[in-house]
Amino acid sequence: MAELTRTVTSQDTAAALGSGDTEVLGTPAMLAWMEQASRSELAASLSPEQTSVGTRVELEHLAAVTVGARVLVRADLAHTDGRLHRFVAAAQDDAGRLLATATLTRVVVDRERFLSRIS
Repeated sequence: MAELTRTVTSQDTAAALGSGDTEVLGTPAMLAWMEQASRSELAASLSPEQTSVGTRVELEHLAAVTVGARVLVRADLAHTDGRLHRFVAAAQDDAGRLLATATLTRVVVDRERFLSRIS
């Protein structure tokens, strides 16, 4: 399990990210934090030549928080099939209120080979 705690800033809001026009935590920021947690959980098991890339996300943003709120994000490895790794993630505020849940899929790739395919 990987955990991270973030404090919502004005740059994390829906208004700043273009996903809405309110000064609450935007879904794109929530997703980025969940991606960071899942990547962190997987990174320790990779060789220096490897990295992981996100390939699928299903996220449900359940509750809003404002600038200044602290958010705890957890990601747990739920399934592995070769290079594919599926995580379940959740975010909550300091009061323990569930803010979002997600399922994220990451695939382990050879870093150089992956980058060489991008033109």
